[in-house]
Amino acid sequence: MDYLKTAIVTGSSSGFGELIAIELAKSGFQVIATMRNLNKKEHLLKLAAAENVTDKITVFPLDVTMQESIEKFKVFVKSLVSVNVLVNNAGYAQGGFSEELTVDEYRSQFETNFFGVIAVTQAVLPAMRKQGEGKIINMSSISGRFGFPGLSPYVASKHALEGYSESLRLELKPFGIDVILVEPGSYRTSIWQSVENVSLKEHSPYERSMEAILKEMKRSEADYGDPLDVAKLVTRIASSGSESELRYPIGKGIKKMIHMKSLIPWKLLEKIVMSKLKL
Repeated sequence: MDYLKTAIVTGSSSGFGELIAIELAKSGFQVIATMRNLNKKEHLLKLAAAENVTDKITVFPLDVTMQESIEKFKVFVKSLVSVNVLVNNAGYAQGGFSEELTVDEYRSQFETNFFGVIAVTQAVLPAMRKQGEGKIINMSSISGRFGFPGLSPYVASKHALEGYSESLRLELKPFGIDVILVEPGSYRTSIWQSVENVSLKEHSPYERSMEAILKEMKRSEADYGDPLDVAKLVTRIASSGSESELRYPIGKGIKKMIHMKSLIPWKLLEKIVMSKLKL
């Protein structure tokens, strides 16, 4: 195509989203970096200036959970010459144990991690269908393939995202639109702070489990990956002219973990997890 390609990245104020926006700009995309709170844009713009790509990044306010914000985003999308890539990255991890979490906390997790993805995707699909091409990259997680204790809202939202993406890929294939899942393992981003900051109820029966999980997280910190690797993977997928795979697991031991789940009976698998946590 003879026009500048455009990529939209949600949740660009920190973590994967911020780095993905920069890497896409460096590779030649005009990037629409959306974020809920524009007061957090300064670090992104500082990185952009350091990489000499400030002119390739436009910051746009978007709260994926608010219909009014989505409607304004739809109007903005219609003003663009093209929408070639959408990276659905906005999300957070709700930690805690199911018995102690409220149903509203589960709903909030899904509003951002799942329903927010649907709302943003629906906003860009008319443009992608009209141009007959596009890539929708949904940022999932190993948690979308493997359940972990103390993270059930996050795990459930990512499992839902995986199923949605499978169906969406089949629906959009006739229109030349690719749907892709990127499935990172543990990386050095702020998302896990929500798990570390979980406040258990007084005399919680899950205190021992929480201590074990936090201890394992601390022990594994040295193996956490560089989030820039994920940003570069997303950029390679976005820049590829050929059809992409559905799933891209990335991170130390992630492919092995997924492979084990497909081969090992669940009873044995849960024994391995419980033994690792010493529960």
